[in-house]
Amino acid sequence: QVQLVESGGGLAQAGDSLRLSCAAPERTFSRYAMGWFRQAPGKEREFVAAINWTGEKTYYSDSVKGRFTVSRDAAKNTVYLQMNSLKPEDTAIYYCAANRHRYSDYGIRFLNEYDDWGRGTQVTVSS
Repeated sequence: QVQLVESGGGLAQAGDSLRLSCAAPERTFSRYAMGWFRQAPGKEREFVAAINWTGEKTYYSDSVKGRFTVSRDAAKNTVYLQMNSLKPEDTAIYYCAANRHRYSDYGIRFLNEYDDWGRGTQVTVSS
């Protein structure tokens, strides 16, 4: 089991920004796409954003496109999710995950293509 550690969640008001971080082991970070998912109370976990293993391609759900930015820092083995213009509907637990396909973007948007997950960080946005 790969250990992924999220941080950066918290309370925000609508329109505010937060940045989430996810630290991963180097052997994971350098070989696999990394994704962000979220789960709101009473809802299923859903795809938010992902970045491929080279960092050259990014993917977003329609609900966050234009507001969120995913990036990765190879020197720190860390993936970030910059969240701007937050809305109350962004309230959820946010999870970082490592895709199961090495050196590939295959299934990058699909929850069941990710093997290793962090414990999540809570983001709460008030109106």
